[in-house]
Amino acid sequence: MTASPSLPTYNRRRVAWLSLGQLITWGSVFYTFALLMEPVERELGLTRAQSSLAFSLALLAEGVLAYPVGRWIDRGYERAVMTGGSLLVAACLVLHSAIDSAAGFYAVWTGLGAGLAATLYSPVFAVVTRRYPDDFRRAIITLTFLGGLASTVFIPLSAWLIHSLGWRHALWALAAFHLLVCVPLHAMQLRGAPPPAPDSPSPRSRSPAAHLRSAPFLLVGVFVVGMMAVTAAVPPHLISLLRGNGMAEAWVIAIPASIGLIQVLGRLLLYFFEHHFDLHLANRLIPTLIPLALAALLAGAGHTWAALLFVLLYGLGNGMMTIVKGTAIAQYVSRDHVGSLNGALGFPMAIARALAPLMLGVLWTAQAGYSAGLWLLLVVSIASVLALVLAQRKAGRIT
Repeated sequence: MTASPSLPTYNRRRVAWLSLGQLITWGSVFYTFALLMEPVERELGLTRAQSSLAFSLALLAEGVLAYPVGRWIDRGYERAVMTGGSLLVAACLVLHSAIDSAAGFYAVWTGLGAGLAATLYSPVFAVVTRRYPDDFRRAIITLTFLGGLASTVFIPLSAWLIHSLGWRHALWALAAFHLLVCVPLHAMQLRGAPPPAPDSPSPRSRSPAAHLRSAPFLLVGVFVVGMMAVTAAVPPHLISLLRGNGMAEAWVIAIPASIGLIQVLGRLLLYFFEHHFDLHLANRLIPTLIPLALAALLAGAGHTWAALLFVLLYGLGNGMMTIVKGTAIAQYVSRDHVGSLNGALGFPMAIARALAPLMLGVLWTAQAGYSAGLWLLLVVSIASVLALVLAQRKAGRIT
C-alpha cells in the first residue's frame, strides 16, 4: 500500500515533538503516581489498598475511553483529542494539588485516566499510522524510544520536585509541563489531519464493526491482551521474584533499574537493523523472547545466570514488543480504522493489566514461591505468540 499523494511525507521533526509529549505524559503522570502514594496516604489517612485504587480507576477510565478516542482520531479529530487530553491532564494535576479527601483523590485520577486515554501510545500510534502509512512503524519506534526514557527522566525529577516543593506544589510544576509544552505542541503539530477513510466496498475499507468480527482482529486481540497480562504481572513482583531466585541484594536492586535501559536498547536495535530482516518474521520472533525469558527462569531456578538471562531476554523482548503490539492492527487487520480497532482492545487490556499482578500474587506460596504463576505466564505467552502467527496466516502474511 502506497501513501496517498494528499498525505504528508514522513516528518521527523513532528514525530520528535510528539515523542517529547510521550516522555512528559508517561513520566509526569504514570510513573509519578508511585512517588505520590506515601505523602498522599499520610495527609489523607489512606491505607495502601485505598491509595492503589486511584491508579486502578485511572487504568479503568483509560480502557473505557480508548474506543471512542480511537473513533474520533479515525474521523480526523486527532488535534482536538490530543490537545484536549493534555489540557485535561494539566487541569487534573492542578486539582490534585488541592484534594482533601479520598473521593477527591479518586476523582482526579479518574480524570487523569481519561486524559491518558487521549495522550498516550494508543492515540499517538493511530495518529502516525494515519499520517504516514508507509513509515508508521519507523515513527512508532521513534515514539517508544523517547517514551521508554520517561521513568529514567521523571522519577528523579518528580522526586526532587516533591522533596523541594512538597507534593502539592510539585503537582503545579508537573501541570506546567503539560500546559506549556504538551498543549501547544499537540495544537501546532497536529494541524492538517488526514480526512477519514471514505466508504468503499473494498475489503480493506470495511467498517470497524466488520473488522471487529474478523479472525485476524480476534487473533491479534488475543496476542495483545495476553502479552499485556504477562508483561504487567512481572514488574510489581520482580524484586521479590529475584530474591526468591537466590540473587544477591545488590543484583536485586540493580537489575530492575536496568530494565528500562535494556528496553530502549532493544528498540534502538530494532530501529537500525530491522530493514535487514523480513518484517513479518521479525514480528514472530520478537514476542518469543518473553516465553524464552520465563523458561530460562524456571529452568535455572536458584541460579544467578538464569535471573540475568531472564532480565536480558525480558527487557529486550518487552522493549521491542511495544512496537509489534502497536503496529499489529495496522499490518494484519486495517490501517483505515487503526484508531478504532486499537481502541476496542483498550478495555480488555486495562482489565488484564489490573488483574495480572493480583493473579501472580495469589499463586505465590512460601514453599514454591512464584513457580506456579511463572508456569501460567509461560503458557499464556506461548499461546499469545501462536495467536499472532495465526493472525499473520489469516492476513496472508505467511503461507
